[in-house]
Amino acid sequence: MKNTLTAICAGWVSMAAPVFAQSNDAVVVELFTSQGCSSCPAADALMTELSKDPRLLALSLHVDYWDYLGWKDKFASPQFTQRQKAYAHHAKDKMVYTPQAIVQGKYRLIGNRAAELGAAVEKQLSQTAPGRVRLTRNGDMLSIEAVPVGGVHGPIRVQLVRYSPTETVQIERGENSGKAITYTNVVTSWTVVGKWDGATELDMQVPVDGNAGLAVILQAEGPAEIVAAATLR
Repeated sequence: MKNTLTAICAGWVSMAAPVFAQSNDAVVVELFTSQGCSSCPAADALMTELSKDPRLLALSLHVDYWDYLGWKDKFASPQFTQRQKAYAHHAKDKMVYTPQAIVQGKYRLIGNRAAELGAAVEKQLSQTAPGRVRLTRNGDMLSIEAVPVGGVHGPIRVQLVRYSPTETVQIERGENSGKAITYTNVVTSWTVVGKWDGATELDMQVPVDGNAGLAVILQAEGPAEIVAAATLR
């Protein structure tokens, strides 16, 4: 596991400036996880390692369907459960599960299998992203810019994601009782702020507040392939 992650993790790059324009082609890794899932801590640890690679945007989305096991996940949201179900519906999968990792909206795999996750990330990194997005924050206003993309059919969702960089939770009940688990890039909100045709230049402004982690993800309807993503750190 360690050797696989070493091959794909290039080390954390800190961005000190509160206002920063970034136009990188970040590969998005979404982990659907739960504090009530005994198979999830290993996947959560993998996300911490992946988050150190500046080429990646590793996001933890906590689902709520394991809360009945005796421990309510403080980060869980039915919105994230619905997002995972929407992925499954689009792919014609018959079920959802945790931990599940989805790379760039198109590779779906078991989230605690380091070698498979590493291979999917490497495969995506070797490909040229269809689009690029540039973010600039000036106070409480975020500017989102992107150039036209090809080969994407239908509207593209412009999604604003806010997240907490790190959270440690002492779990007292359920399958992970007695464990203190650290979660990385815990998503706190995921909002569609607009739709884009992908054929013209995108230039929009969105109000934002606070110092929470901030990312914008441009994604084909489905949800399907992510065409571009960027983050302000």
